[in-house]
Amino acid sequence: MGKSKASDINQWVQLYTADLYSWARYKISDTELAKDLVQDTFLAAFEKYDGFRAESSPKTWLISILNHKIIDYYRQKVKQPVSKEIETFSKYFESNGDWHESQKPKNWQVDEKEVHLLDDDNFQQVLKKCMEALPEKWSTCVKLKYLGEKNGEEICTQLDITSSNFWQIIHRAKMQLRGCVEENWFNN
Repeated sequence: MGKSKASDINQWVQLYTADLYSWARYKISDTELAKDLVQDTFLAAFEKYDGFRAESSPKTWLISILNHKIIDYYRQKVKQPVSKEIETFSKYFESNGDWHESQKPKNWQVDEKEVHLLDDDNFQQVLKKCMEALPEKWSTCVKLKYLGEKNGEEICTQLDITSSNFWQIIHRAKMQLRGCVEENWFNN
């Protein structure tokens, strides 16, 4: 290791801030929150500096701290009560379980010559707005599963929720996203 705790941390801030910020932005779409998490990572590294044994690179150690900060953030968000959780089932289904006629899934096929939807910047903006409209708990689960590529068991452990709760959240989130995308993309 370097000369002193302060000089090492200062050097790491210079060398790794951009990489840590990029990673945090990938995991959390909020710019200011990503900056805060990176700052918290360096504060934690300063506090835990004596525990760093250089068995891994400083960057690897810092990313590990940042990942724990991100997990803690999502845990906190999931445990907060949802002020207005949206009940999607009554919107989409009759009491007997059949689809409401106006809510039946539509065909999302696009012309093969067109750009793939996820490559379309306008579609990405619509999808982002639809993700932001989800309750925080739902959004967190979707981001961890589909963007963070975590499996259900990992997510349940990280967020301290049951498997049945997780799958119910994922189902409801997908239903709401489907409706939002259909309304804001395919119907326009």
